[in-house]
Amino acid sequence: MIRNYDKLIFELSKEGRVGYSLPKKQVEGGCMCCGIPENLRRESAPLLPEVTEFDVVRHYTNLSNKNFGVDTGFYPLGSCTMKYNPRINEEMAAHPAFTQLHPSMPTECAQGALEVYYNLAASLAEVSGLAEFTLNPYAGAHGELTGLMIMRQYHIQRGDLKRTKVIVPDSAHGTNPASAAVCGLQIVEVKSTANGTVDVEDLKPLLDDTIAGIMMTNPNTLGIFETEIPEISRLVHECGGLLYYDGANLNAVLGKCRPGDMGFDIMHINLHKTFSTPHGGGGPGDGPVGVRAGLEHLLPNPQVKKDENGRFYLQCDEKSAGYVSNFLGNFGIIMRAYTYILTLGRENVKMVGPLAVLNANYVKESLKGEYYLPIEGVCKHEFVFDGLADKSTGVTTLDIAKRLLDYGYHAPTIYFPLLFHQSIMIEPTETESKETLDEFIAVMKKVAQEAIENPEIVKSAPHSTPVRRLDETTAARFPKTTYKQLKG
Repeated sequence: MIRNYDKLIFELSKEGRVGYSLPKKQVEGGCMCCGIPENLRRESAPLLPEVTEFDVVRHYTNLSNKNFGVDTGFYPLGSCTMKYNPRINEEMAAHPAFTQLHPSMPTECAQGALEVYYNLAASLAEVSGLAEFTLNPYAGAHGELTGLMIMRQYHIQRGDLKRTKVIVPDSAHGTNPASAAVCGLQIVEVKSTANGTVDVEDLKPLLDDTIAGIMMTNPNTLGIFETEIPEISRLVHECGGLLYYDGANLNAVLGKCRPGDMGFDIMHINLHKTFSTPHGGGGPGDGPVGVRAGLEHLLPNPQVKKDENGRFYLQCDEKSAGYVSNFLGNFGIIMRAYTYILTLGRENVKMVGPLAVLNANYVKESLKGEYYLPIEGVCKHEFVFDGLADKSTGVTTLDIAKRLLDYGYHAPTIYFPLLFHQSIMIEPTETESKETLDEFIAVMKKVAQEAIENPEIVKSAPHSTPVRRLDETTAARFPKTTYKQLKG
């Protein structure tokens, strides 16, 4: 039986039912639409559900309870680092001293906010081994684009106009080639070896005077540390290119090693992955970009500087790669990340990477009997299975992901990276307890057992969610966006 409050809001709609009435005009003359051009005004009222205010409140409250988030359960989404967002971050970001600042106010009146910006940039430079950071980009992918703009500007200012290609590993995050293409660069793919790392021998013939640089993630998308970075750095620099570090996986090495020390020239950091700011939903976010010494002038304008008297000011450089955002990025996100770093302190920041690696290896070793591990050895923050060890029943990675929903878990990342046909990418993060991991391991083993003893229950999953298995392709290509479409 479907309970009344489980129904969708359009199902509760009754013609003539009113839930709210707008107050009468308090200003004489004119109307709410007076400022809207005639050609943009509606000719008829929108077709909305007709329900009471209580129906609306109950609908959205129950809908919110169906959402899954890191606050409600284990979220082993590989490559995305779904770690806990401490509440103190939210408290500091909501402080009136910061929320009531206007972006256009004089710098003399915003010294505290500029100090937060400056100190976070300095902290990121310290943990990454680079010289200077901008916090202006609005997201990780936006940071990638900004970093590639810096790379292009570097070559253009040197008159090296032939360098229009970027090398991207076949295991890279999808945003890498996408960002390069948006920046007007051509993508050249370099293959991986059997152990999942960049094939140096495949890289060598790709290097010539048309290469602007290479984009790499370390550890890579398979959760494997790229041990040939010193040699790759030497080869790329000798050919005149730059090394770009995709900071998506920085959480794995935080406190243990630094991209700048590996030889990278430019990098972006996903604050939502490594520094515990809100994740997903399209934003708001922040994707800081750092550069090695000698490239600081290329960072986007404006740049926050500090004079000899300790006062903060904004500086614009005519040789900069330009402007990438209004003002100075998403300050609320910057505040959260800075609070996280201050809360941990220098000594505890060093524990983030090792604990993330410990958790990932514990889960991997516990499950590799039931799930096929294509690359043996110690992983870093995440690892990838290639489906079940026993594939004879035809149970796929998609089936496993759907079945996990019945047990109250968000599914791991599936079918990525593309190096394996049945990829299951799992990242537990350092903030999960052993008890939580043990429960997840037990469920993963149970699903593997079900796949052998009762494969149909896995293939037809999920069974306990509000909706069952959807035609995801049709839903994405032909979405029904109004209740009238669904009702019909």
